[in-house]
Amino acid sequence: MALVPMRLLLDHAAENNYGIPAFNVNNLEQILSIMQAANETDSPVILQASRGARNYAGENFLRHLILAAAETYPHIPIAMHQDHGNSPATCYSAIRNGFTSVMMDGSLEADAKTPASFEYNVNVTAEVVKVAHSVGASVEGELGCLGSLETMSGDKEDGHGFEGTLSKEQLLTDPDEAVNFVEATQVDALAVAIGTSHGAYKFSRKPTGEILAISRIEEIHKRLPNTHLVMHGSSSVPQEWLDMINQYGGQIPETYGVPVEEIQKGIKSGVRKVNIDTDNRLAITAAIREAAAKDPSNFDPRHFLKPSIKYMKQVCVERYQQFWTAGNASKIKQVSLDEFAAKYAKGELSSTAKKTVSV
Repeated sequence: MALVPMRLLLDHAAENNYGIPAFNVNNLEQILSIMQAANETDSPVILQASRGARNYAGENFLRHLILAAAETYPHIPIAMHQDHGNSPATCYSAIRNGFTSVMMDGSLEADAKTPASFEYNVNVTAEVVKVAHSVGASVEGELGCLGSLETMSGDKEDGHGFEGTLSKEQLLTDPDEAVNFVEATQVDALAVAIGTSHGAYKFSRKPTGEILAISRIEEIHKRLPNTHLVMHGSSSVPQEWLDMINQYGGQIPETYGVPVEEIQKGIKSGVRKVNIDTDNRLAITAAIREAAAKDPSNFDPRHFLKPSIKYMKQVCVERYQQFWTAGNASKIKQVSLDEFAAKYAKGELSSTAKKTVSV
């Protein structure tokens, strides 16, 4: 089976009360790790790529790596998602290159660093939704800016994000605005701002409700019970990987991620997509540093990359199990983009009166 719309996976997750980790990918080893873990746990897959990843790997290479995953594991439903599209043009180019889902991040203007107005966000997101749904692709929107409630500052990674001070209102998604946004744009999923940020340095201490507003997810879910919510910046930054990196020459200071139990609370309150990148980067870095230190004369790239697949796979297996994704891939009837385009055209997937696809 070819790649499937992300909406198909999120609908099934909503019907069966689980979340799906969305793993960022840049290369072969990452895709192998994710797919091996998904195959082992019978989990549906969201492979997502940032603009930086598309530039790094090249459009054709990245597309064919993901298509190879679909060919190798035809029984696993896979969505190919554009992460943090900065403009409609970026989203349209992703769809042309085979992405079955796109994120129009209108929380920032097209420069990917200037906080945008609510009106701007609605306009660009609605524009992308109209085009994407016409071909059956899914759309994720974002309301509120990613950033730290500890420092009241924005978050930039991979060329995307605001650098500077933000207000608490900007760092937390407003439930009333969320309702208006979903109704005006008809997005398939909504990324919410709750104090999480990209990268390893999310919190300087174990997060509490003061700096990680999981309760805001609960408020939004009460207002939008049929909308699929998304948590960005949700790596947990396991201490074991930090210790291993530092043991073999790394210099990563004390830092904390989003505890798995907090993510699980979010899943119980409507979160269906959970973005994970840093945890996998840490596992890969730990593997490479360990392999290099233990056999410093070895110059075969496979010597470093094989353990990186093993360690990243371990992270992916754990997240599939912890988010209750495991065991669901075989339960999903795979549906094509063309079939979804027809459903959108008939109004069967409207966000104002959402009906999930029969799976």
